[in-house]
Amino acid sequence: MRKAILAAAIVAAGVTTSAYADVTVGVSWSNFQEERWKTDEAAIKAALEAAGATYVSADAQSSSAKQLSDVESLIAQGVDALIILAQDSQAIGPAVQAAADEGIPVVGYDRLIEDPRAFYLTFDNVEVGRMQARAVLEQAPEGNYVMIKGSPTDPNADFLRGGQQEILQDAIDAGKITIVGEAYTDGWLPANAQRNMEQILTAQDNQVDAVVASNDGTAGGVVAALTAQGMEGIPVSGQDGDHAALNRVAKGTQTVSVWKDARDLGRAAGEIAVAMANGTAMADIEGATSWTSPGGTELTARFLAPVPVTADNLTAVVDAQWITQETLCQGVTDGPAPCN
Repeated sequence: MRKAILAAAIVAAGVTTSAYADVTVGVSWSNFQEERWKTDEAAIKAALEAAGATYVSADAQSSSAKQLSDVESLIAQGVDALIILAQDSQAIGPAVQAAADEGIPVVGYDRLIEDPRAFYLTFDNVEVGRMQARAVLEQAPEGNYVMIKGSPTDPNADFLRGGQQEILQDAIDAGKITIVGEAYTDGWLPANAQRNMEQILTAQDNQVDAVVASNDGTAGGVVAALTAQGMEGIPVSGQDGDHAALNRVAKGTQTVSVWKDARDLGRAAGEIAVAMANGTAMADIEGATSWTSPGGTELTARFLAPVPVTADNLTAVVDAQWITQETLCQGVTDGPAPCN
């Protein structure tokens, strides 16, 4: 609406419409603690630059309160669209309302914002959970399992956990698998995951055979806890394709990293934000679908496809120039291709 009003005013003034084509997109990041967000940011910037749009951003530093003030600041800077990686899916509501009050479209980036005014862009996180559990189950079809979940304030944590349970349920029912420990990881912080894993190992006297960790950061914390007990090498899952995690896959201390190519997600977010800033309806965005959230909210969404990366297909991430062979294979001797 803001664009339409501005365009009408420009036409009325006899100014060429190309003068209003400039778009500023504001990105509110929950934090930059995860390695992957820097990749996402670069892809968003590239997409905006290609469209002739301007990028501005703010880092909430894992504070939901700061994120609200960050969004207010971005709105005050005159952004035409917002991309929000929500720190807390519930607490972000007032920010969406503030954007709506100003006619500013919102892209809910990679984390669910349960508000029909926010376009939901993410990967299929339930399938990510399935992929994680499949890879671990293949390596450890029996034994004691630990589930290291994501942040309790991020709906993705439960999407992932639901997908994991789908795959493990038959083995649980058959008595082949026992879940002996389960914990959320506040803020997705590796240190919190490590602490949780250490406590579970102590409680179970190290009788753990596999760990389904929900992302690469938490997997890193898990592997650190296992290594301290001389247990490195038992199956551990992750996601995001973090370089450190892919190196762990090459070394054999992590079983799988479900690769969600952040370059694709960031590029899509930038393109969608620019399109909506210029008046494209959410339903008319390429690849958009109608989706009902777990809370029953009808949303417009687009889901990208993830890829599980294990020792069997590590070459794929090198071929895609996601990671260099040197970085992937650092410290690896006689590992899987391409590290052999």
